[in-house]
Order: sequence, then structure tokens, then C-alpha cells
Amino acid sequence: MGAREFVVEADGGSRGNPGPAGYGSVVVDAATGETLVERAEYIGVATNNVAEYRGLLAGLRAARELDPDAVVRVRMDSKLVVEQMSGRWKIKHPDMKPLATEAARVFPPGQVTYEWIPREHNKHADRLANEAMDAGKRGERWEAGPLRPGSAQADARAARAVATPAKPEGAASAKPEVAALDTADGASHGADVGGSAGTGAAAPTTPATGAPSAASSTPQPSVGWGSAPDLGAPATLVLLRHGETPLTPQKRFSGSGGSDPSLSAVGREQAERVAAALARRGTIQHIVASPLARTRETADVVAARLGLEVAVEDGLRETDFGAWEGLTFGEVRERHPEDLTRWLADPEAEPTGGGESFAATATRIAATRDKLVAAYAGRTVLLVTHVTPIKTFVRLALGAPPESLFRMELSAASLSAVAYYADGNASVRLLNDTSHLRT
Repeated sequence: MGAREFVVEADGGSRGNPGPAGYGSVVVDAATGETLVERAEYIGVATNNVAEYRGLLAGLRAARELDPDAVVRVRMDSKLVVEQMSGRWKIKHPDMKPLATEAARVFPPGQVTYEWIPREHNKHADRLANEAMDAGKRGERWEAGPLRPGSAQADARAARAVATPAKPEGAASAKPEVAALDTADGASHGADVGGSAGTGAAAPTTPATGAPSAASSTPQPSVGWGSAPDLGAPATLVLLRHGETPLTPQKRFSGSGGSDPSLSAVGREQAERVAAALARRGTIQHIVASPLARTRETADVVAARLGLEVAVEDGLRETDFGAWEGLTFGEVRERHPEDLTRWLADPEAEPTGGGESFAATATRIAATRDKLVAAYAGRTVLLVTHVTPIKTFVRLALGAPPESLFRMELSAASLSAVAYYADGNASVRLLNDTSHLRT
């Protein structure tokens, strides 16, 4: 009689990435299709990829408890985990290395194979991950097995059983499974490369579905929709992208590790126009800028018009694009095709030459956000910064996945705004307003 065969399906997600995270795993008898074990856990604050690895590890351990001699086929919708555990991609992130090593040791080599599946084929594990995150939010533990009728978890599970969206209640997966894009895209991809994702091209989509993946956390009251009246005035961060530089119309990568270009004549005119618009509104109380030349120059123009001083915050700097600095997207694709593909598919991937990943940028921006919100509680602050930081502020406020960076338009000298309330809620007030440039 041959070895028993199991299918392990696993998923994990983070509502914020990093943020409140959880995983779900299911072990299925390959011969009968019977679900043998369900595992899920809320793991606190973690990244999406760490949560996925924790889900994989839990599923493998559950399969081993059933039969240590079994042959296991792992099915996941995380291209990153599948490729790394199959040995085709390197594991660089320090939080994932020990988890991957531990997962590889659960069964002897050769007993486990890995298969990527579309998200809609991983709904069981996804549901478990979301149940775990929902339970964690309520301060409860996820419970396996039959559920007590009428319990919150039973009600949630029943509701999800008839739900039609592939990613209900928080979208456990937050994975930008994005193929390399056309050179004509303008190469913004969430970065300060003289353009913005979406300009002249369709937004990237999840390959499995051809549609953007959902990723919203369990709804919380937002401003104007049932919030308590005693929260006080929010800390409002008005996000201004700097004016054009000579690299902007050429659509070149321009981060914090490049030539640090100054504003062009067009960029200075844009700064004057936005300064006039902000003066008319009369709401800005403080100005904080990235340390790079183009943001400092833009901030100085606005500050002179408003009669304010400029504070400099290093956390607002643009992403470092390593060896890609100064290149167009097409040039990067030609010179570093494999690195570019990984960068588009994995928020943990770094640009060639040791640049900064989107995940690292998000961690930096989250820390900067918390610092500024605490320092300017109840105040309206103008942050003069760059494409990736602004999109990341918005993404984190919405609880959206990393691939949402590719789906936001953000023009030079545009204004966006996010308000942060005392109860922890955030309200996106504005995105990519350029009306002041047309007057």
C-alpha cells in the first residue's frame, strides 16, 4: 500500500502590512477530498508574507501529526512562498528565513511539493485566516471544529459561506502578483519616476482573476459615519508631491539614492501655484518636508507664501531605487529583467544594488506617520514629500494591499489628505487634486 497523500492549503494576511495579521490552514485527504484538519491563528502585528509562512508551517505540522510518512502537496496563492520553498527564489527577509527553514524541516526532503493556485481556489484557507483576524480583533481565540450555534464565530462563518467576493472581511492575502508591465507604462509603479502608475496604461491586475484584489479590513466607523462626537479635531496630514524636476517628464526613477535633482522651471511654477491655492484655503498650520532638494524647494515656496517655517523629516524621503536611479522603466527591464519582475511581484523585493523594498518603505512611513500624528494632534500639517510615501500613507489609511500602489494616480504638485482621529481611525479626504495647476 502506498503512502497516504495530503493536500495542504494555506493562506495568511495582514490588515495594514504590517498590521493585525492571521493565518489559516486546512489539511485535505487527497484521495477522498475530506477536510481532516483546520488551523487558524491571530498572530498580532506582522507582515502579509510572514503570516503566509506561519500558515504554511501550521498546515505542514498538522499534516505531520496525522501521518509523518505522508506525501504532501502544498497549494497556496502566494507566488512568493511557493517559489521560495521550491528553491527557485532566494529568501532575503530576516523575518521569513527562520520560518522557511522551519517549514522545510517538518517533513524529510522530497515528501513535500509546492503548487501555486489562483486566489479563488484558496477560499477555505483564506476564510480561516480572516476568521482568525476577526476573532483577534474581538480579543478572542479562533476555535477549530464544530462551532457553538449563535456564537460570533459561527455567525461569521455562516455569513462567509454565502458571500460572493473572493476576499471577504479583510482580504487575507495582500499580495501583488503582478507580471512585468509594458515599457510604455511610464514606469511609475508607486515610485517617484516622473509619472504615476496608471498614466497611459491600465492598472496591473491579479493574474488569476484579471481584476484588482480586494483588501479592506472589517469595517470600522469612519468620520461622518457614526463616529463618537468627542474624538476632537483630527491630525490632518495634507500630502503634497513636489513639483517637476528635469527627470519627471523623462519618466526616470528618482529616489533618495540618486542625483537629488532640483525643480525645473515648470516645477517652480507648479510650486507657486500650489502655494497660492493653499494660501487661499488658509488651513495649513505647519509644514514638514522630506530632506531631498526637490521637496525642500517646493516647501520653501509654500512656506514663504504662508509665512511658516519648514521642518525636515528624514522619514518622508523617497524610496531608494539602488542601481535603477536615473533609468527609465524600459532601461531597467532591459538591464535587470529578473530583479524587476521580482520587485513587481513581491513587496519585500529590493531594486538591484540594494535599494529599498516597498515593505521597508511602508514600515518607515508607518513609523513617521505615528510620530507626526502624535506631534501634531488636532492640527493641519502640510507634508511635502514624494510618490511612494504619499501612496503609502493612503494605502495604510485604507488598509489596502501593496498592489494598490500601482493603482493610484499621483501627479507632480498634486495634493492628497488623510485625517487621523483619536480612536485610531483614518479618513482619506483627498487624492491627487491638481485643480490648482489648471487655474
